[in-house]
Amino acid sequence: MSEIPRTLGALKQARMPSRSVRQEVRDNLVRLLQARAPLFPGIIGYDETVIPQLVNAILSKHNFILLGLRGQAKSRILRGLVDLLDERIPVVPGCEIHDDPLSPICAACRARVTREGDRLEIGWLERDQRFVEKLATPDVTIADMVGDIDPIKAAQSGLNLSNELTMHYGLLPRANRGIFAINELPDLAGKIQVGLFNILQEGDVQIKGYPIRLNLDVMLVFTANPEDYTARGKIITPLKDRIGSEIRTHYPTTRGDAIAITTQEAWTDRPSLKVQIPSYVREVVEEVAFQARADRKIDKRSGVSQRLPITTLELVLSNAERRALANGETLVVPRVTDLYAALPSITGKFELEYEGELRGAEQVARDLIRAAVGNVFTGTFDGVDTRPVVEWFDLGGSLPLSDDAAAEDLIGRTRGVQGLGELAERAGAARGAAAPLLASAIDFVLEGLHSQRKISRNEERGYTASAEQAPRRPQRRDEPSEEELRIPGAKKKYYN
Repeated sequence: MSEIPRTLGALKQARMPSRSVRQEVRDNLVRLLQARAPLFPGIIGYDETVIPQLVNAILSKHNFILLGLRGQAKSRILRGLVDLLDERIPVVPGCEIHDDPLSPICAACRARVTREGDRLEIGWLERDQRFVEKLATPDVTIADMVGDIDPIKAAQSGLNLSNELTMHYGLLPRANRGIFAINELPDLAGKIQVGLFNILQEGDVQIKGYPIRLNLDVMLVFTANPEDYTARGKIITPLKDRIGSEIRTHYPTTRGDAIAITTQEAWTDRPSLKVQIPSYVREVVEEVAFQARADRKIDKRSGVSQRLPITTLELVLSNAERRALANGETLVVPRVTDLYAALPSITGKFELEYEGELRGAEQVARDLIRAAVGNVFTGTFDGVDTRPVVEWFDLGGSLPLSDDAAAEDLIGRTRGVQGLGELAERAGAARGAAAPLLASAIDFVLEGLHSQRKISRNEERGYTASAEQAPRRPQRRDEPSEEELRIPGAKKKYYN
């Protein structure tokens, strides 16, 4: 359109179509599908599952609900619906419910159109202003959502309380000709959910029993945690029946998708120093979340949010940044052992079952890190002989390494360990790599061997031979064997 109409007469001459919100969203989605343009940019891992169901719901002009555990991008998807709205729409200026100049529904706007006719100046509403989001809480009232009668306005205007002009509009009428999103729907009181019936089915609202009816044009979308149906509240059956589509979200199913999400969301651009994050560090961070979601000590009904790896990676990088600043290094390269500095983030992202409570949140998190390192290490070094390094420790070698050790110091202390350099190259530290990169790769190898219990590590002695791998003391001739000791009364015979 070359020129935006500024009056009602010019708008009529432009012959702009007057469509419902759901028709508008559908038409724009059809255009994107025909152009094969990307849908919902920034949403990763849903291309074969959630996105097709979402597209079908929009093409069907349904109100819909996204069901899923925390941290599954439900709110982000709803906010992405804004991109399917027109860039701007004409409105009657000053109207609280953004009335359509071509087809006004409120009494005040109808009176203005009748009085001013084609001379009526019109305004334009941008798409970002047409999205209203509300977090459902138990204290929300029907007046907040729908509206109320304002007796002061009625008295000042000399109007009857049943007059539409005495109405104080709530959130829903103010979302007219837009998208209204309610997050955590089960938290909304049952009587408020009842108040949504007419809006979903008929598209109108009534205020306090007075015959005030507004034929609203609103696209209603919701989110909910399926476990909240019994934990904090529930979606009442009549309302659930009126929601057109129920779409289930999920956590990333592959480590690659999870890494892509964390890379997109985590703050890793540190202005002070150059940052380089090895691929195995990213993999271990994501694997912690995968391990947590499968661990029986962690409550699966609560879920483990994708925010866990996002905040964990940020803390891992911050610990590496702190070490680099303290040692005067210009390149920040996180190490696998930096994950232990992220325990404050990890322990706050899951709820424990009874077994987990007995073990303690920090110890559970440490076990998750160790299991994650072991999985990634096994995948990286599948079929690679690690015995030379293990044998060096079995022969009495030890490495008292500090987590805050400078890269050059760590490399110098490990230079005499046979086979360690070759394994570091396999991890991704090519010959001639910068010292922080090589130090990180060495740290990964050592921590990986420790996670597989091939070597041991403690706070005082650092890395040493594994007690499980150490050779057993030779048995004396007069000493009973383990099999003999299993015979009833054997211990008493030999030791008393």
